[in-house]
Amino acid sequence: MGYRRADVAGGTYFFTVNLAERKRTLLVDHINVLRKAMKKVKTRRPFRIEAMVVLPDHLHAMWILPEDDTDYPTRWALIKASFSRCLGKDERRNASRIAKGERGIWQRRYWEHLIRDERDYVRHVDYIHYNPVKHGYVSQVKDWPHSTFHRAVERGDYPLNWAAGPEFDFETGEFV
Repeated sequence: MGYRRADVAGGTYFFTVNLAERKRTLLVDHINVLRKAMKKVKTRRPFRIEAMVVLPDHLHAMWILPEDDTDYPTRWALIKASFSRCLGKDERRNASRIAKGERGIWQRRYWEHLIRDERDYVRHVDYIHYNPVKHGYVSQVKDWPHSTFHRAVERGDYPLNWAAGPEFDFETGEFV
């Protein structure tokens, strides 16, 4: 049985994309390369980034595709390839990757989730923004530089101290 991805034209999708070697820090070490790769792909194959966080070994993103478009797999393939081409070839590759001429930077698969409603949307955007705290990189969301959280604060979507302190319940997304 083959794996089937959701394909809703104009859909809103949540993604988790990982490096193959989870102990590496390539994404933050080369954040400008990643930004350039995403910008290049967005120019050729438009999509809107609703929220995003880049951590050392993985990223989470929420995109909205154009109304007549379902092709996020090609976009991710192009982003991964563009990023990979700019890095030196020092990653480990197994026999399968070598035989297929693949780099060993990214995991082949990624997680995608079709956003179903407003509650699902808010829950996933909060998850994206809270992720650096969850992984222990910072103690407050506002302190992680590679996140759309800062843009969301400027728009008034979040207070700057959102999720700060023990009074925040991540499960409910509310201060208690």
